[in-house]
Amino acid sequence: MPDTVNGLPLHPLVVHVVVILLPLAAIGVVALAVRPSWRGRYGGLVVLLAALATVAVPIASSTGEDLEHRVGDPGVHAQLGDTLIWFAIPLLAAAVALFWLHRRTSRPTGERTSTSGKVAVLIAVLAVVVAASNLVQVYRVGDSGAKAVWGNTPAASTGHGDDD
Repeated sequence: MPDTVNGLPLHPLVVHVVVILLPLAAIGVVALAVRPSWRGRYGGLVVLLAALATVAVPIASSTGEDLEHRVGDPGVHAQLGDTLIWFAIPLLAAAVALFWLHRRTSRPTGERTSTSGKVAVLIAVLAVVVAASNLVQVYRVGDSGAKAVWGNTPAASTGHGDDD
């Protein structure tokens, strides 16, 4: 795989796929968890978003390693980035589980037990926790990446671009 596109490093371009799709999938999982009636209509879309985000994470990690060879070690950003797959996979599993709950409960099977209702609530609660942890981890990875590039000083306060 090339490590640049039109002279730009591929990593920042691929990272934006993760930064957009993973939070969207997390928000979608929360929506499916709290609104069971949406699982049939939007469940497939949320599963697709989570799957695409999960596939994009290792691509972002790989392109990040390529960039690291060119510009040096980004420190904690690389370590945090390597953990993101372990957040994305459970999010995908949560999306599938919520969609599966809809498919399971929409079939005419006769008698429903209170245990199946408790399982559905447990899956929904776990899905919300997994989604929240994804949002936090995406923030942590992105923040560490911004600090690796820009340092702790905001670009606006460095004096660059002033008309001195």
